[in-house]
Amino acid sequence: MTLSDDQLDRYARHIVLKEIGGDGQQKLLGATVAIIGAGGIGSPLIQYLAAAGIGRLKLIDDDMVALSNLQRQTLFGTADVGAPKVAKAKSAIAALNPDVAVDTVEARLDETNAENFLSGSDVAIDGSDNFATRLLVADTAHRLRIPLVSSAIGQFEGQLGVFRGWEADKPCYRCFVGADPDRPDISCADQGVLGALAGVMGSLAALETIRQIADFGEDMAGKLLLVDALSMRFRSLALPKDPGCPLCAA
Repeated sequence: MTLSDDQLDRYARHIVLKEIGGDGQQKLLGATVAIIGAGGIGSPLIQYLAAAGIGRLKLIDDDMVALSNLQRQTLFGTADVGAPKVAKAKSAIAALNPDVAVDTVEARLDETNAENFLSGSDVAIDGSDNFATRLLVADTAHRLRIPLVSSAIGQFEGQLGVFRGWEADKPCYRCFVGADPDRPDISCADQGVLGALAGVMGSLAALETIRQIADFGEDMAGKLLLVDALSMRFRSLALPKDPGCPLCAA
């Protein structure tokens, strides 16, 4: 792939970074990323991945834009209330960067469509809002050997991890959460969430996705980033592989 004059200008701030350069930018333009959820985490994530020139974004979400979303989902505006999130996200991406192709699925990810949706992707990103979907994304990505970037928020706390459990020294998502955790889903509608924190965690998820493709800096797989917005503290914890994990131990 040869970068055009317009692309050299658009991505100049990436290209001058020696850790990314022209080769890294070409990798981004040739990559396909699957995004599950176009909500609080998905909004800034989609914007930054589109701006970075990811060649193809695949989006799946069955929600419509609601007025209560606009406190944190900056991809949408007041006039978008009542419209499908994936349709509005596609329009926003087209306006931001014509280099990016967009595939949308207006549905909830489930057992019938997960493998087809994730297949062919270089990275899968979980920004969903329920635990059953998170486990489905993680299991499917592991089976297809697709790096998983998983981000979650609640109230004033956020977490971010990268999972490649098929590698001998790297954990999968189930190494982190356990085999079958019994934890009822608690939505941000129930407990609240700081809007700007969604922007922070979505942006960090975009950064880690770009790292998985362009391969710069220190790999985050095997670590878990915890963000506490009340104390403005960021902590990175080692996340070992579970030798008894039902998914990846074998």
